[in-house]
Amino acid sequence: MNETIKILVIDDEKAIRNGCRRVLTGKGYEVITAENGQIGLDILAKKSMDIILLDLKMPVIGGEKVLETTRREYPDIPVIIITGHGTVDTAVVCMKNGAYDFITKPFQIDQFLLTITRAAEKRRLEQKARQFQEENIRNLYDLNLEKSRLKTIIQQMANGVMVTNRNLEVVLHNPALMRLMEIPEEIESPAPIGKIIHKESLIDTLKQILSGESPEEGSVSQEITVGANALRAISAPALGPNKAVAGTVTVLEDITAFKQLDEMKSDFVNMVAHELRSPLVSIRQLNSVLLEGLAGPLEEKQQDFVKRGMNKIDSLLELINDLLDVAKIEAGKYVQHQVPTDIGQIIEETVALMEPRAKEQGITLTHSYHNLKPVQADPKNIEEIFNNLVSNAINYSPEGGRVTITARGLAEYMEIKVEDTGVGIPPEELPKIFDKFYRVKHPKTRQVIGTGLGLAIVRGVIEAHHGTIDVESIPDKGTTFRILLPVIEPKD
Repeated sequence: MNETIKILVIDDEKAIRNGCRRVLTGKGYEVITAENGQIGLDILAKKSMDIILLDLKMPVIGGEKVLETTRREYPDIPVIIITGHGTVDTAVVCMKNGAYDFITKPFQIDQFLLTITRAAEKRRLEQKARQFQEENIRNLYDLNLEKSRLKTIIQQMANGVMVTNRNLEVVLHNPALMRLMEIPEEIESPAPIGKIIHKESLIDTLKQILSGESPEEGSVSQEITVGANALRAISAPALGPNKAVAGTVTVLEDITAFKQLDEMKSDFVNMVAHELRSPLVSIRQLNSVLLEGLAGPLEEKQQDFVKRGMNKIDSLLELINDLLDVAKIEAGKYVQHQVPTDIGQIIEETVALMEPRAKEQGITLTHSYHNLKPVQADPKNIEEIFNNLVSNAINYSPEGGRVTITARGLAEYMEIKVEDTGVGIPPEELPKIFDKFYRVKHPKTRQVIGTGLGLAIVRGVIEAHHGTIDVESIPDKGTTFRILLPVIEPKD
């Protein structure tokens, strides 16, 4: 007899929690509710659950953080996002981060129950598959003899499944794997890995797992392409007696649709941005003609109104340019021309550009560097990084504050720091500051105008240069951004 499926509903709206409980209990499910993410995580720590219904926007701990925690600590539990913000972007991000499915509030009962039923069936199938795997893991060669017990389960799975032994022979696979790998003929097990997998990157990953270089209880996720399709391969060690690595287990999922959806989103942003920028530039030029008096003299009040309009147009143009930059970064087309770059020269140019503005706001702007080494980078991109970080530091520092830029060679990296003595960032805000459109809420910085895309662009550019960026901050004391960029290795 099947055990009752236990569902955890995490939502800050009491009506949603009660509604889910009423509908699902009537269908034979056991339902437990939590009004925020922290309570939900506490429940998960004490009681095993089969399905999680998760709202995104909640107090204390939001749904994104709960999703991140559950995928790390409870990866087998399907998480269904329920939200009133059902945008394409949200759907793509949630599914990329491991959500099982996505429904919007208010939702149709039939569609809601269908999604729950699919998740419950997935949970039951995974539990059965895991039970069979645990029974047979001692000798992976015997899986071929036991295949009839697993055949019903794995043949119904949409994802490809592949199990290898220590000799990298495939001892178990399902039809979905052959379909995803575009192999028309049936292959008998055991078979050399090369007969099924032709991607060296995936084979190298399996070799690393067998050699013990990967975490024993962890998994390795990577993307591969087969023909026109994009696949996500999740590989993990299969442990035998005494927790020794006896083989590997790989699950392949077709993510082509999500990739196409992501491309459609970027194309849409590009189209809208271009269509908006052209008329805005024309309107700005017309206003400029008015301000210069070429269409007749303006009174002081009229000039003030036109200047205000131009400022608003400039803000919109800045937002459009940032949106285009983000789209280019996501498409991998932002960094165009990388050459040996002198970081010291760019810092000096940035300081010369920003110093008048800093003095106007009563900010002391200083810089220092030593042991500089060239980095392979796009100078324009690096200049934009510094302009963004230094501009933010000035904006968020009070009069009499200090902004300091330092750079130094650090082994195979260049370390660059931008420090300020500004309002700082609360600890709970730090993980979100590189998110698109996110801005720190602080009473002292309400007057600062921005798009919320600057730091997202900074991180995207740095990662495109194979570097890293992190941040440390103390509220009312200041903030430090630390960048590491790989230096050019000297030729022997």
